[in-house]
Amino acid sequence: MPTYSFRCAQRCAPVEQRFSMADAPSQVTCPECGEAAARQISSPALGRGNSAAMKAHDASRATADTPAVVSSVPQQGRPATRTTSNPLHRRLPRP
Repeated sequence: MPTYSFRCAQRCAPVEQRFSMADAPSQVTCPECGEAAARQISSPALGRGNSAAMKAHDASRATADTPAVVSSVPQQGRPATRTTSNPLHRRLPRP
């Protein structure tokens, strides 16, 4: 169920109430001053969460806009290929 925010003309603290989308009124009574508080238009609360899946999704979405780009070659190269001095290894098939 969505949460709707209402605010009166006296600028009291916003009133947040939950209604189904079909039953959402355009105004409610302000609990502080008793006047009619009109429904405010706000952004939906989509994509809020602290789950591991949400963090992974946010991280992958961030790389689409600003990918990590290297500015120089790494200091250490890749390790040298190991070689053997055993003469019997020469007869082995090569990949």
